[in-house]
Amino acid sequence: MSTPTPTTSPPWLERMFKLQAHGTTVRTELMAGLTTFLTMAYIIFVNPTILGDAGMPKGAVFVATCLIAALGTLIMGLYANYPVATAPGMGLNAYFAYVVVLGMGVTWQVALGAVFISGCLFLAVSVFRLREVIIRGVPHALRVGITAGIGMFLAIIALKSSGVIAASPATLVTLGDLHKPPAVLAILGFFTIVVLDCLKVRGAILIGILGVTVLSFFFAGNKFVGVFDMPPSIAPTFMQLDIQGALGVGLLNIVLVFFLVELFDATGTLMAVAKRAGLLVDGKMDRMNKALLADSGAIFAGSLLGTSSTTAYIESASGVQAGGRTGLTAVAVSVLFLACMFIAPLAGVVPAYATAPALLYVACLMLRELVELNWDETTEVVPAAVTALAMPLTYSIANGLAFGFISYAVLKLFTGKYREAHPMVWIIAGIFLFKFAYVSH
Repeated sequence: MSTPTPTTSPPWLERMFKLQAHGTTVRTELMAGLTTFLTMAYIIFVNPTILGDAGMPKGAVFVATCLIAALGTLIMGLYANYPVATAPGMGLNAYFAYVVVLGMGVTWQVALGAVFISGCLFLAVSVFRLREVIIRGVPHALRVGITAGIGMFLAIIALKSSGVIAASPATLVTLGDLHKPPAVLAILGFFTIVVLDCLKVRGAILIGILGVTVLSFFFAGNKFVGVFDMPPSIAPTFMQLDIQGALGVGLLNIVLVFFLVELFDATGTLMAVAKRAGLLVDGKMDRMNKALLADSGAIFAGSLLGTSSTTAYIESASGVQAGGRTGLTAVAVSVLFLACMFIAPLAGVVPAYATAPALLYVACLMLRELVELNWDETTEVVPAAVTALAMPLTYSIANGLAFGFISYAVLKLFTGKYREAHPMVWIIAGIFLFKFAYVSH
């Protein structure tokens, strides 16, 4: 892609975003913002659906999702000057709803409290620059396993919510009834999304979700209630978090998982997008800490508004591909998310089987991380595989993390390669062992 010829931009924009220094223009940045928005706008439909399953009011979650995506992305653009958008993270919202709330029996208010605590921890490690120590301490193989495992976890949720798979007393899981409209429409939506994305159609995931939703009115008995309206009240979720409750139940299980996944997800995404944008200096992001502060600030702000953990979105790479190089791209995305608050009626009629294809496609993309494993080194591959497999099979990201760290430590210890394991591995593995041995579920 050719670099746009810089043109004269308003002085205040030039001072704020340094457009000419980055070889970009206002028009290019705004178009890049639109591109990023179209590729990630599916979250405004998916997030209320997932958190709604946890008993949260969908209308309030919809508004919270739009607000925190706008706020977090705006801070990323104005403070860190990166073309990176943020929103509630896929995987983390599923862990919040299906594991913490539905699986552990924790109220969604307590779960929001855990998100707040994890955001504060993330903010602390960013302020005191401890991020590098933690990131260096966690083996690359386990990071790969975590990403792939979350992908598999999303996949089983997507297949279940679409009716493609169902529970079985004999085999635990079996094929669902593929003659029912939800399953048929979900399968159709999945292939639509994949084909459109392969053809480089912008907003492929969003088109797939809206396409299935339209078909649901004709074939699945869905009821159309309009598109535009004033935003619903955010009062049912605003400041409803229960921090004291979060400190009292499952702190290790819940907060540690939120924190670790947020840390790896945000750091990996920021590095990947910056690399594609040519913004790395000697292999490093010179404003990484500002970006992480923006990201962690959005996490606990989101918990106050009423949504699960916010993170940087890899979909930002689509805007970079379209020429985005500065925070002006992020500001454009922020404005578009704010405008979305007025389409609440449309968001409210999107069924779970319409968002399931998006979850499944995101899950498939997350599995490509497995190619980065050194498949000839068993002590690296096995812990990564255990991590990835345990997440969907135990229906818990926390258990996947625990099994991964413990197996990594055990294998390195008994093969005489214990020096290859960073002290952080032994600390985290010890914490999880203590949890299994002495802490009740």
